[in-house]
Amino acid sequence: MLAIENLRKSFGGVSAMNGVTLEFAQGSLTAVIGPNGAGKTTFFNLITGAFRPDAGRILLGDEDIAGLSAPDIVRRGIGRAFQIANIFPSLTVREAILGAVNAHRNWYAKVLHRFPLAGAKEPAEEVMELVKLGGRAGVQCGNLSHGDQKLLDIALALALEPRVLLLDEPTAGMGPEERWQMIETVHGLWERKKMTLIFIEHDMDIVFRYAQTVRVLSYGTVLAQGSPEEVRRDPKVIEAYLGTRFEEGRA
Repeated sequence: MLAIENLRKSFGGVSAMNGVTLEFAQGSLTAVIGPNGAGKTTFFNLITGAFRPDAGRILLGDEDIAGLSAPDIVRRGIGRAFQIANIFPSLTVREAILGAVNAHRNWYAKVLHRFPLAGAKEPAEEVMELVKLGGRAGVQCGNLSHGDQKLLDIALALALEPRVLLLDEPTAGMGPEERWQMIETVHGLWERKKMTLIFIEHDMDIVFRYAQTVRVLSYGTVLAQGSPEEVRRDPKVIEAYLGTRFEEGRA
């Protein structure tokens, strides 16, 4: 589904991505982890067109999307939700999601139309239910809790009907209970939609419980990859990132 080949990116002589090669299978659920400055967000920025790679290929199916504009990459099937939610604070949840659906279907003149277009209402309602925001459809986005704003950001990405969904720290800034509620919602979404889902996460308890595979980045390179158990016991990962708590199996 998504294949990254020899991806490279430098900023002012500093190498942020140094020959990263990874594959993400259709329908897989993958966590990307690593210490601060490892290149995780840069990796997402390159995939989604926020940055243009210096070298390498980003294959979505058989098409190399490296260097395409962000809107072109979205149209080809890659969606993203951010660490800091991108929402429309003055709109209601329903209006924001309807706007995303309309934009995705090239109904730009109707993005904020007062009356929903016939083809937009049903997918918008479906997306709200998927992320458990159906009961807050009439709430202004700016009045949502932090967790619900993150869910809305995911909903806006889902409205674009992605084949691959990237989530940048979906549980960031949440308390323990809210974090688990969020990841349960994300996992349920992945099970229902059968999309390829890749998420950056710092909570290792979440990573090792929910991810099918784990990819570890360190200073712009791939330090390790494999099943959660393989990565948890990898000496290089323990030394560079996890520490002995995970080596002893008490995660």
